[in-house]
Amino acid sequence: TLASNYYEINSTDLIRLVAGMLDQLIAVNDRIPFERDHLTRFHSRTAPNISVVDYLTRIVRYTRLENSCLLLILVYIDWAPGTMPVFHISSLTVHRFLITAVTISAKAICDYYCTNTHYARVGGVSIQEMNSLEIELLNYLRWRVTAPFEVLQQYYMSLVARHPEYQL
Repeated sequence: TLASNYYEINSTDLIRLVAGMLDQLIAVNDRIPFERDHLTRFHSRTAPNISVVDYLTRIVRYTRLENSCLLLILVYIDWAPGTMPVFHISSLTVHRFLITAVTISAKAICDYYCTNTHYARVGGVSIQEMNSLEIELLNYLRWRVTAPFEVLQQYYMSLVARHPEYQL
């Protein structure tokens, strides 16, 4: 049984919920035929050898990320296609998207956040790439980087409802 509010849940459980949703998305989107003209800055040549749950765990461990930021990742995924319709979360895009979304969300809503150099190091990208990815996603989001409590709570409730191992 989980906490009824996202801000009260243990971060390990929220990581599992978010990673589970992302893994489902990846399973669907990896079946979409790849087209060269759909490449974005978020595409890797090959999928990194770290699972989504392990990558998110690493990010949270080394950045002291708040639960709100984990939910904002999903909000950004929903908002981005309006301005970047060819982008899909896949095994080739998820890791770069995650570290970028974390960087932006932490700066937008947290009292404490890290430098881009730190996020780049944690995420396994260069500082130049981190800066480019940040600007790219900010532009895709049209600099809309926060969501009200009610929206984040809806995302949390939806995650719990969809996950077979959890209930409120």
